[in-house]
Amino acid sequence: MLIAFDSTQQALRTEMLLEYADVEIDIRPTPKEITAGCALSIDFPAERFEQVKAIIEQESVEIRGIFRKMDERYELVMGSPN
Repeated sequence: MLIAFDSTQQALRTEMLLEYADVEIDIRPTPKEITAGCALSIDFPAERFEQVKAIIEQESVEIRGIFRKMDERYELVMGSPN
């Protein structure tokens, strides 16, 4: 799964929070199919979705959305559709 952001500050903050929670993550460029204000996104395993969602909500992290890759496109799972 992938988290997209509107700001680099929120991406780096989320990286720190997820690493502290021992969630395996990868920082990567935001795919061109996803419109976001930040060039950085975070990949994480789908089985950690509930934990990641809880951290984002508890820490009031501002995200563009959480996406799941379906075939060759990304499907919004959580967040704003625009």
